[in-house]
Amino acid sequence: MRRGISDSIRHSLHWRGLGIAIFLIVWESASLVVSSNLILPGPLPVLLALLEMCRKMSFWMSVGGSFLRVLEAFTLSVVLGILTGTLSGILPQFRAVLSPIMTGIRATPVLALILVAMFWFPSSQVPVFSAVLMAFPIMHTGAEIGVQATDEKLLQMSRLFSVPWNTVLCKLRIPSAMPHLLSGAKNALGISWKVIVAGEVLSQPRFALGTGMQEARLSLETPSVFAWALITIALCGLTEYLFGILIHRPSHDVPRSAKQLLATQSTS
Repeated sequence: MRRGISDSIRHSLHWRGLGIAIFLIVWESASLVVSSNLILPGPLPVLLALLEMCRKMSFWMSVGGSFLRVLEAFTLSVVLGILTGTLSGILPQFRAVLSPIMTGIRATPVLALILVAMFWFPSSQVPVFSAVLMAFPIMHTGAEIGVQATDEKLLQMSRLFSVPWNTVLCKLRIPSAMPHLLSGAKNALGISWKVIVAGEVLSQPRFALGTGMQEARLSLETPSVFAWALITIALCGLTEYLFGILIHRPSHDVPRSAKQLLATQSTS
């Protein structure tokens, strides 16, 4: 079994490597056609710029600053999304009240949120606020759908045996919602990286990937702009990949735990 999984991963990596190789060939060909590093530098100038940036402590502080903002925005989005999504999934009245607000948040352009937030918050918190408003609806929807995915027959049986609501929540609803929560968290993490860096480009906080990207653009250092973008993509892809591993872990056996729960309640 383990041998089969290893072969599958190796096979997948081969195809991913082929995709990267094709992308680099197309990139290099396009840069040769343009023949201007100011407009489209090739992979080698960008790699050299990235290596030069990695030698500076300010680069790593910028990476750390953006990572902390993403972590803050992601944590707030997950906590708020699970809280409101769970309530919306259980209480139709709460879902109806919150629905216009969620629709308004989803319909608001990211750029508008960032520009408005610049009037309200310091530059270091503008990206965080904008990312929370973009990622929070994703977690909210995932939690709401996940809570509603619980088998209605199991819920009826729990009411029949007078199972406490907190036990139903922990033993039935949360295990049923877990795949939706993990999927929503992965998507929220990806959107958090994108919005954080976009917010940093406009608000210009100290030690930020977006700030470095904007400064390189103003200095007409196009290879450095690509290098900043490349490290952002790599960090976003790495975190999403780790979450993908988490999502594909075996989920809880909800029916078995529910039967054990109801059996315990019936004998008590």
